[in-house]
Amino acid sequence: MKLNIGAFLAKRAELDPNRLGLVYEDSRLTFRQMNERACRTANALTKMGVAMGDRVGILAQNCLEYYDTYFGVAKIGAITVPLNWRLAAPEIQFILENSGARTLVFGPEYTEMVAGLRGRVPAKDYIYAGTGNVPDFARSMKQIQEEVNNREPAWKGEGDDTLVIMYTSGTTGKPKGSMLTHANFFWASVTFNALNQGAAAQDMSLVVLPLFHIAGMFAMPTAVHWGTAVFLIKGFDPQLILETIQKQKITIFGAVPAILGFMRLVPNWQSYDFSTVRTILVFAAPVPVPLIQEYAKAGVVVRQLYGLTECTGPATVIGPEDAVSRAGSCGKAFFHTEVKVVDDSGKETKPREMGEVIMRGGHIMKGYWQNEEATAETIRDGWLHTGDIAYRDEDGFLYIADRKKDMVISGGENIYPAEIESVIFGHPKVADVAIIGMPDKEWGESVKAIVVPKKDVQLSPEEIIEYCRGKIAKYKIPKAVVFTDVLPRNAAGKILKRILREKFN
Repeated sequence: MKLNIGAFLAKRAELDPNRLGLVYEDSRLTFRQMNERACRTANALTKMGVAMGDRVGILAQNCLEYYDTYFGVAKIGAITVPLNWRLAAPEIQFILENSGARTLVFGPEYTEMVAGLRGRVPAKDYIYAGTGNVPDFARSMKQIQEEVNNREPAWKGEGDDTLVIMYTSGTTGKPKGSMLTHANFFWASVTFNALNQGAAAQDMSLVVLPLFHIAGMFAMPTAVHWGTAVFLIKGFDPQLILETIQKQKITIFGAVPAILGFMRLVPNWQSYDFSTVRTILVFAAPVPVPLIQEYAKAGVVVRQLYGLTECTGPATVIGPEDAVSRAGSCGKAFFHTEVKVVDDSGKETKPREMGEVIMRGGHIMKGYWQNEEATAETIRDGWLHTGDIAYRDEDGFLYIADRKKDMVISGGENIYPAEIESVIFGHPKVADVAIIGMPDKEWGESVKAIVVPKKDVQLSPEEIIEYCRGKIAKYKIPKAVVFTDVLPRNAAGKILKRILREKFN
């Protein structure tokens, strides 16, 4: 069988045709039904002229049509370009232009935006993934699926052929398109499964992260590969997540720190039944230690995972037996992954010495789409240079400090915002916090804290500063504290420090 991700779904449908594969709102699909929908989508796209290597953009919230598109595109060797629906129209336009997507699948929420982009982007065919009135410039996904049969198409594309161009968050500039191959997704699944997570036919995995994010998209082929059912939620609703975990007896759940933070603000959140949950993996950003400890008190083990788009998701993960005792660590490398921490000369650092995280493995991206310079800068001698600063302890456990770009340098001292954020997050009146550098005539930069207080509490800058005393070095304590209602985040849950610096400096 070809190493084609679309063929994975066909094989799972052959082996377990009647096993539950996907639950979304009122729909419950077996693997056979999932594959039939993907085949119809593949055949419809072929009929419309989509061929191997053509790019198909998708701008939609989590839905069944997202699965149809991803696996249907994979079967015919085309390339999916997932679009971050939190971006503004000019940013969406840049990605469509850069990728050269000839077809665009879009959800009803984005009809107005897509209508405004027509004529300014390469797309010629528009597919409406929703119910209700279909705009006059598009065809409905349901209609094009009904016009073709559900026979398995001839598989095209495999191995090192690009399957997805996933654009980075663009937190510091124009986003770059990571080329992720069929083999990348295969190896990401294999390396993840080698941890003996225990995934089996009786498991139910909750997917609430947006499918355009690597943690969400990674879950699609991985669940099919393992034969695990997925309960898919359209949008972020912390109370719905808690209710779903309890009602659907969720066993595996992926989140970002912000989701866990909001869940704990739901009244009596500890009273929800987490007893069936075997694994909660947290992606995208370091989890504040107080948050890990708060969940542990409620009987829930939160495991920090480190990864990024460029490695198709997994890099390192903390084991359940170490998740609380080594809170703050993202563990050790996945089974088929090599991870090092190196200094500026490329030499491995000593324990507790800061350096850049680099990695290699079969799930490392092929490169950046039409950007050889950025590819050469990021992938050197087969190693992916992440730009993330970290250290290992004496036992080899990895601790992420921060992004190079977000590091504050004060009087020649390197200050890592994640450390300070973790401390301030422990304040009982704090709901969220971000640390940025601010100009300082004497020291070059000093620390500024942007704090979101919990509802209906009084909180002063002096309280925050005093709370930090004795917990971190004096030079790390914020020189200024400002309050805001919400922190700007991208869809991966990462705080947009660039926006904060522009607003508060």
